[in-house]
Amino acid sequence: MTPNGSAIRTIREARGMSLQRLARLIKRSPGFVSRIETGERGASRDTLDRIAIALRTPINAITRETTRDQDAPGPRT
Repeated sequence: MTPNGSAIRTIREARGMSLQRLARLIKRSPGFVSRIETGERGASRDTLDRIAIALRTPINAITRETTRDQDAPGPRT
């Protein structure tokens, strides 16, 4: 499960929530949350669950699912 940082930011801002507030709610640093939102880092399932709860949104609204085909190396057919 991959975080969709732009969706997290969009939902957070739509809720009128600051980055600092979200970070406090999920017990992570603002820098950590910022790096997730900008796509510089991933997040564990636990962190994604915390973000979804804090934003009162389904987890699928803040993640991108990847299929095995997308993850597999080699040429595409």
